[in-house]
Amino acid sequence: MAIPIKKDDTKDQPTSKRRNLIKLIPGVLLCLVIMIIGTFLADYLGKWVNQLQGLPSTSSSPISSIFVAIILGLLVRNIIGLQEVFKDGVTFSIKFILKFGIILLGIRLSFIDVVKLGAWGIPIILACVTAGLLVTLWITNKMKQSHRLGTLVACGTGICGVTAIVAISPGIKANDEEVAYAIANITLFGVIAMFVYPYLAYYLFQDDPIKTGLFLGTAIHETAQVAGASLIYDQVFDSAKVVDAATITKLTRNVMILAVVPILSFYYLNKVRDRNNGEPVARTKWYKLIPLFVIGFMAMAIVRTIGDAGITSNGAAFGMLNAEQWKSTWTSLNNFGSHYMLGIAMAAVGLSTSFGVFKGLGMKPFFIGMVAACSVGIVSIIMVSLLGGFITL
Repeated sequence: MAIPIKKDDTKDQPTSKRRNLIKLIPGVLLCLVIMIIGTFLADYLGKWVNQLQGLPSTSSSPISSIFVAIILGLLVRNIIGLQEVFKDGVTFSIKFILKFGIILLGIRLSFIDVVKLGAWGIPIILACVTAGLLVTLWITNKMKQSHRLGTLVACGTGICGVTAIVAISPGIKANDEEVAYAIANITLFGVIAMFVYPYLAYYLFQDDPIKTGLFLGTAIHETAQVAGASLIYDQVFDSAKVVDAATITKLTRNVMILAVVPILSFYYLNKVRDRNNGEPVARTKWYKLIPLFVIGFMAMAIVRTIGDAGITSNGAAFGMLNAEQWKSTWTSLNNFGSHYMLGIAMAAVGLSTSFGVFKGLGMKPFFIGMVAACSVGIVSIIMVSLLGGFITL
């Protein structure tokens, strides 16, 4: 009797990884092409608008390339459709390239600035998260909708969008339909806010970059949407500090998931067990809730701080780079992250947003999402107006 020979699957692993990487290329290239087209189109439209206003051709474009790239992505997805060959790369651009770009943004700030703004922003963030949870759960009960759906929408609106929804859903035993409805809500109102809030912030806060960044970072749902809104503001109103303030605020807000998800899961563990035939409710392990790109952002800020300290103390960053070389290094990293990585990611945001997900949502869940978004936005405006003036960068 022949002895079967066990196949060594490890030999196929490199080939499988190469295939997976190759599958990402079409989608990433599509995002890159849309980003480039968006840049040229924004520049062309900007010159045309400036000419209509009688401004010199050398004036900066009032049209944001990020805005145009997202719109182009939306048009491609919802008119032409996104072919299967592009989907893996688009998903990769949102999940990884976006976060890598945010990590690189940390190099433009000192660790002291990050900690200072993050600490001052906590009261504003807590007020927005609390308002989002309480108001959304209240309106959910009034409209006699699923308490689980209300909790998902509240967490997504108040904390960090889809990540919070996915993290809390096992703990409250949410079904697939409730998760899909919550994600659709977050997508719809987050995209609207991404386009509208930069201009609203300019009107409300009179070009104050700290207040604007705090508002965008607390009032908009997803990390990608906050990044898009702050980049649009920077490109239209020429204020790079808004990107810094909005990014730090949003990352600090993301960390709140470590507290909110276990608390709500614990509530359901004790209050809802009877609805599940006495079975315990699944809970997400705490270490899976830690946003790793937040740690990466902080690490880059520490690198910047150490480098600057080296220049101040002995004229060389890390004992190797003089002041000019060090500035060139961190500036290049920042430009690569903010212009290329985030530009690709924003094109992917447009390509990944299908208006088809809103079909069948129904008016009541839609209304709950609108109330959640508006309540967080209003509380953010009030808190930023009260406390934003105490913060400097």
